[in-house]
Amino acid sequence: MTTAGLRAGLLLPLFIVYALGLTSLYVPARRFGWHRLGDFLQLRFHRAAVGWLNIRVTVKGRPTTARPLLIASNHASWVDIFILSSVMPVSFIAKSDVASWPLAGTLARLQRSVFVERRQRAKVRDQAQAIADRLAAGDAIVLFAEGTTSDGNRVLPFRSSLFGAVHAAIAGSPADAVSVQPVAIAYCRLEGIPLGRADRPLLAWIGDEDLAPHFKRLIGAGGFDVTVRFGEPIAFDAGTDRKRVASAAEAAVRAMHREELDGGRA
Repeated sequence: MTTAGLRAGLLLPLFIVYALGLTSLYVPARRFGWHRLGDFLQLRFHRAAVGWLNIRVTVKGRPTTARPLLIASNHASWVDIFILSSVMPVSFIAKSDVASWPLAGTLARLQRSVFVERRQRAKVRDQAQAIADRLAAGDAIVLFAEGTTSDGNRVLPFRSSLFGAVHAAIAGSPADAVSVQPVAIAYCRLEGIPLGRADRPLLAWIGDEDLAPHFKRLIGAGGFDVTVRFGEPIAFDAGTDRKRVASAAEAAVRAMHREELDGGRA
């Protein structure tokens, strides 16, 4: 076992006890509408999780205070969820399959993810309304706009169809517009050494790879550095072309991502 894996194993019991303690407070906080307490506990859990995974997060730029807010981000690994959630209280738009995953589905429900079934058009209206309700309530919602995970070396094209539900959601929201903030997640260093193209997929979770072996590989890899960079918000109202918003968000995320990777190798 590597030193990193041994460290994670030794700290696991402490993390589990801590997580169970937070959850015992978090569930009633959400149930009774104590949202500020719920947000605080959610942040503490995810910061403990990234600490246990030996992840060092650097934040560049600032999350906008504008609401309603949709965060459009690239996506390379399940770890992205913990990383973004350690920066600010967020919920996610997730594919419906996630709800049935062991542990991950429970965590997604606790975080009040909005599950969408992309293949069933009959459900689009209800899903759009669910997103609209959350946006109207002031929640920051994360959309992994590539629709899948990449190898961490590049940003895949953003799927404008994924913005369609948000476009439809505006009609069901009291607000006239939604702020779409591009966010880039860049995996830059491993044990202090800049990651190259050949090494970065070590941290990515691609395709149909099982979670367990990827998790084992990740915790055995050692500490890594990731940058979360916030771009300038894009206004998205009822008259906005969703393809234009998707294209603008993609260009912003791709530029920020490339700059961070270039800096990580410097």
